[in-house]
Amino acid sequence: MKYTCSELARMIDHSLLHPTLTDRELIAGCKLAAQYQVASVCIKPYAVKLAAKLLKGTGVKVGAVVGFPHGSSATAVKRYETEVACRDGATEIDMVINLGKALSGDWRYVEQEVRTVVREAHKRGAIVKVIFENDFLPDDAIKRKLCRLCERAGADFVKTSTGYGFVKGPDGKYAYRGATEHDLKLMRATCSKKVQVKAAGGVRDLDALIRVRDMGTTRCGATATAAMLDEYRRRSAEEEAKPAATAAKAASLGTGGY
Repeated sequence: MKYTCSELARMIDHSLLHPTLTDRELIAGCKLAAQYQVASVCIKPYAVKLAAKLLKGTGVKVGAVVGFPHGSSATAVKRYETEVACRDGATEIDMVINLGKALSGDWRYVEQEVRTVVREAHKRGAIVKVIFENDFLPDDAIKRKLCRLCERAGADFVKTSTGYGFVKGPDGKYAYRGATEHDLKLMRATCSKKVQVKAAGGVRDLDALIRVRDMGTTRCGATATAAMLDEYRRRSAEEEAKPAATAAKAASLGTGGY
């Protein structure tokens, strides 16, 4: 295998963000994250205290979303959400930009908001991942602009999606792509090495996880954590039993969802 199981596991932010997630499911998700030794759990702000308690001493970080899922909160509210999340035990913040302001070209507002959240998080020892929600962004120029302003504002990561950015089509149906190969390459190429890239939405199997790693992505939001890492272990065992090379399965990205 190209990467170790641990290297791939430490890319994963295990997502526990579904609107109907119960306390029992949250607890089970934190236990799964600890079992598989992923990088972090990505959770809603109210759950930070419980997750921090459950994951203490496991090496798994607690990440909280801010302005989630549509980025519509006022800047002062996003700053306060960050303060409370960090106080409760979060060491990673995944914030959503104000999409309307970005689409309006009010770059000063967007950059200042990111900088405000970054300052609050950094002074409390937390890192910040800035979510663009690329499904809502009509062209690459906006994505490049966001990458550059996030870097100026001190963000630690840029992130493709929330996992919940459904776009209504002409037929009235909602569709979602999430992380695409095109966007991940664009974001990695636009940011300097100081800023890392997180894929979110659509990475649901081992081949896709390996593919995003190959493109320089260092974190990946996922709910299919157990399935991906169990598949790694199955393939690794098969390779040990049958060392002959086999053709790699084509990875599937941009199919939406977590």
